[in-house]
Amino acid sequence: MISRISYLSNPLRVAVSKRHLWQSRSISSSSNGASYDIFHEHSLTQDQLDLRDQVHLFLKRELPLDVAAKIDKEDSYPGFRELWKKLGAIGLHGITVPKEFGGLGLGFLEHCLAIEAISQHSSAIALSYGAHSNLSINQIVLNGNEKQKAKYLPKMIDGSHIGSLAMSEPNSGSDVTSMRTSAEKKGDYYVLNGSKFWITNGPIADVVIVYAKTNQKDITAFLVDTRTEGFSVGKKLVKMGMRGSPTGELIFDDCKVHESNILGGLNCGVYVLMSGLDYERLVLAAGPLGIMQRACDLAYDYAHQRRQFNQPIGHFQLVQGIMADMFTETFFCRTTLYTLARNLDDHLAKKKVEGSGHASKGTSEFTAKCAAIILRLAEAGQQVADQALQILGGNGYTEDYEASRLLRDARLYRIGAGTSEIRRWLIGREINKVYGS
Repeated sequence: MISRISYLSNPLRVAVSKRHLWQSRSISSSSNGASYDIFHEHSLTQDQLDLRDQVHLFLKRELPLDVAAKIDKEDSYPGFRELWKKLGAIGLHGITVPKEFGGLGLGFLEHCLAIEAISQHSSAIALSYGAHSNLSINQIVLNGNEKQKAKYLPKMIDGSHIGSLAMSEPNSGSDVTSMRTSAEKKGDYYVLNGSKFWITNGPIADVVIVYAKTNQKDITAFLVDTRTEGFSVGKKLVKMGMRGSPTGELIFDDCKVHESNILGGLNCGVYVLMSGLDYERLVLAAGPLGIMQRACDLAYDYAHQRRQFNQPIGHFQLVQGIMADMFTETFFCRTTLYTLARNLDDHLAKKKVEGSGHASKGTSEFTAKCAAIILRLAEAGQQVADQALQILGGNGYTEDYEASRLLRDARLYRIGAGTSEIRRWLIGREINKVYGS
């Protein structure tokens, strides 16, 4: 039984056996009777393996497959807030938050492990979790002052409050600086007017980080309590995938926000945004990785249960070829993601020793790499999910199996948090900075 989770101040405290607790067929048996985990990642420490396994155990109990399927079908989850508090009780919301603010004080590799694991159970819940724990909580940790951290972090970490980030608008997506939402100073307050669109967690959020123009060219980030007069939720969006992760429009109609709620400084919104982008891309990449793992488990199981011509279809070489391609892509993507996350954690630990901290006012040596990892994982996630559906054939095309949901969910990652085209542009720009100077 586990006794090694010494770093978890709020447990992932349940005792579990040291093995993969949920993956349906990660254990493969060789012809001589030996068994091994074909997907085992040898670079993880025992503590990291234990963390991942306990997340799986928790979600197997709290979010079984039939519940995940119902969430997708109904595009709603009445138990969302209850689950959020339970995730808080085991420490997941504050996984990268320093211990002095009530977090676990772990790294972005552990954050990736958590999102990957959640995605294997429900991509929609994993998306909302990422928006809360990374886009919201992590931005407050990086850019908030002591009073803001004391006010907002405790309830967001324990799960009693849900966080969101609002940047995109109906006519302002990739071109962030074209946003029209304005913030006009009146006394000690700023009055926000405008709307935000495609906002994950927006319809149910308690706290929203809102980006608004404070003059013709400058942007400022504000912490907005959704109970504030002048704030309202507009249209809830019905999506192709990630159903059950609430997404919608936020409206600001003379919404008064005190100047003490400015996050990261007046007219410093672009810097606030840039400070978290590398981390966002890295952590988000774990979402499609979780989809890929679940797609492999689903397809491999099916290939050995479905029989045609008096044998399992997994024994046919053409099907084995698809299975091999799925494994290869998943294996390489996982290894690369974990390596990059570990390198970033080591880099940040070194900066902390040097006293230079996390926040960056521009791109960094990790910008191209983090853009590359989400670019590759997003496209690989869609590819592997589609291959799983192909193995399931006609059954995969129905809603009786998960394959169609996995494919619909995977498609978001080529659009959300920066399109594949923007990611390629960014990588090209970083290359030109080095080779074009």
